[in-house]
Amino acid sequence: MLACTMNAKTSVSPPGAAGRSEFRLGWKVLVASLLGVAFGASPLPFNTIGFFIDPLQQEFGWTRTEISFGITIYGVLGALLAPAFGWLADRYGVRKVALGSLTIFGLIFASFSVIPGDLLWFYALWTMIGLFGIGSTPITWSRAINLWFFRQRGLALGLTLVGTSVSAMLLPFITTQLIGQVGWRGSFAFLALLPLAVALPLGLLWFREPRDHERPPEVAAVGAAELPGRTVGEAMREKRFWILWISIALVSIAYAGALVHLPSMLAARGFDRTSAAAVMSVFGLSIFAGRIITGLLLDRFWAPLVTLPILCLPALSCWVLMGDAPLSLTLAVAAAFLMGFASGAETDLIAYLAGRYFGMRSYGQIYGVLYMAFGLSTAISASLYGWVRDTTGSYDPMLLAAAGMFVAGAVLLLFLGPYPVFVAAERSEGSSTS
Repeated sequence: MLACTMNAKTSVSPPGAAGRSEFRLGWKVLVASLLGVAFGASPLPFNTIGFFIDPLQQEFGWTRTEISFGITIYGVLGALLAPAFGWLADRYGVRKVALGSLTIFGLIFASFSVIPGDLLWFYALWTMIGLFGIGSTPITWSRAINLWFFRQRGLALGLTLVGTSVSAMLLPFITTQLIGQVGWRGSFAFLALLPLAVALPLGLLWFREPRDHERPPEVAAVGAAELPGRTVGEAMREKRFWILWISIALVSIAYAGALVHLPSMLAARGFDRTSAAAVMSVFGLSIFAGRIITGLLLDRFWAPLVTLPILCLPALSCWVLMGDAPLSLTLAVAAAFLMGFASGAETDLIAYLAGRYFGMRSYGQIYGVLYMAFGLSTAISASLYGWVRDTTGSYDPMLLAAAGMFVAGAVLLLFLGPYPVFVAAERSEGSSTS
């Protein structure tokens, strides 16, 4: 055993100096990762598909459930393949996996502009995004950030995942304007330029894993040692892994469908397309705030305690959105803000806790299995909200259930316990200790 303890490593420089050094070395990778997250296969479909539901329904006669099922196909496939993409990133490096997947995703998303009126073609493209696009999600980008940062990891991950708030702020307005100017077909083609012409070129220039001398000492492998942490098998044998998995699933089911169907909810409460887009943009602002504030707090306090109130507050959003009476703009904005703030905190938490509780040895695979909870639940949620609306004529039953899921997911995290401290293990032994 190569006992390279964390305490011996971290005494070299004060925390402030170490934090500044991490950002000085890794800022280019952080910027490239932010744009990769913003325009990858995670936020781009979810922040735009809600505005395509009505045009697709009008042109092809598909139901909301049928249209939402495309997201479900993508989400289920992506979730099931997330551990495989995490393994590829661990084995071959994140640069090849992230940038290759980003390229394929952009090309497939552009192909929606030429689909015929056959629902099977629509589903086929979502299937391809699920098969090939999942490597452009935070599974890969966050691995690189976890390797570049340790003392300022919470803030760095928060800044990286601000990409989703960038999407949430920009895409509602961009999508509605594009649909109005070039129609829904042209809108798919123009939106595909975001991954292909914005995120990809910068990723090719700046995105990479750190070299050995660029890593923070807390995650550095020394000599023949592995990166410190659990294997995926060891992690999955721990109770706290499944506590985290279930918590992620509950919050994701509650949140994702609400985001996809919020334009329809607002339309039913008297909002026109422009007003709905304005409310949707609040998601972006609140996700941004959730990312940064939560990231700063995670570097200073125990993560489950930080997120307890943040993940409980969206239950109030569900209550505000229930009913069919006209809704004021102020209440709609407040509901969107609370829900988006929680989303910013929750997705930060997956990447942060995967690294803190299970280490970096098999981070990609462990994050991938945790992402299964997020992906499967997100996929189910979109169709579940649509099915409830189609069968009952109201979103209220689903919103009531979602309120309970937010609270339960927050409380579960309190059972995770303290963070472990890892040491490096020799490759020949194939294990790590804490």
